[in-house]
Amino acid sequence: MRTAFIEQLIVCARRNPRIFLVVGDLGYSVVEPFVAEFPERFLNAGVAEQNMTGVAAGLASEGFQVFTYSIGNFPTLRCLEQIRNDVCYHNLPVTVVAVGAGMAYGNLGYSHHCVQDIACLRGLPNLNLLSPADPGETRVCVDWLSQHPCPSYLRLGKAGEATLHSAAVSLEHPVLVRDRNATMAVAATGSILSEAIAAADLVESHGIRYDVLSCIRINPVGRSYFGSLNRYAKVLVVEEHVAAGGLGEMLMAGLPRSTQVKGCSVSSHVSGEVGSQQTLRQASGLDAVSLSEAMKSLALEPSDGH
Repeated sequence: MRTAFIEQLIVCARRNPRIFLVVGDLGYSVVEPFVAEFPERFLNAGVAEQNMTGVAAGLASEGFQVFTYSIGNFPTLRCLEQIRNDVCYHNLPVTVVAVGAGMAYGNLGYSHHCVQDIACLRGLPNLNLLSPADPGETRVCVDWLSQHPCPSYLRLGKAGEATLHSAAVSLEHPVLVRDRNATMAVAATGSILSEAIAAADLVESHGIRYDVLSCIRINPVGRSYFGSLNRYAKVLVVEEHVAAGGLGEMLMAGLPRSTQVKGCSVSSHVSGEVGSQQTLRQASGLDAVSLSEAMKSLALEPSDGH
């Protein structure tokens, strides 16, 4: 996804001479193509994410459309005050890009678990929050952001994510990526969508059908956003994020009370476990096998709303 981001940003920068990229001590085979083509529109701020965000706000106030880029928590939680006061307060065209969302950097420990970012940023004024699931969705998001300069957060996976679907991508409502004309659905955001699709395939072999939807836009959303989910009796929400302040809470607040909503998410407790993203997904019940069990369980529950 990070490669798709840079490639699409280059395409956008060719048609928009105001696009500027500021990174926090990153590079090494990802951003170099942008630097090579637009050296005058690139700045490495070093290990100084708060300053990176302040500099981005300054550039934006002078007419640039700025993208900041760093790992997981560092361009978000470390500089939350600067995002709130320097960017959102002044409604400046700065997009904060975090690579390695969720537990993608799980082998570096809990400090690198990016699992509270949506909750912290959803409530900020003027902020658009986009969470694509694969390279195709990422390209659509970057293109949209380049044409809608405003405070934004783009939540990306790390690298190596497969293209998950060929459905037409919309940011106005959840995208139906697996259509079984079912009465139950899985709604997922971000790269965890791959596990949701695999889980739906597993339960289908047991005669249980689920549609799967990708929720790319997390903020802002209006009533029309929920229209594509209203027809389902039961919705299982899957997110590589804590439950508090995440996609599940948003959907539960927006869907009719007659819709039964259950969630699969990351525990809010501190995790001392170190391992690959897949290992930590399994520990959190977010791998395909665990999700398939949650889907079976939800299918058997009486429909009593939420």
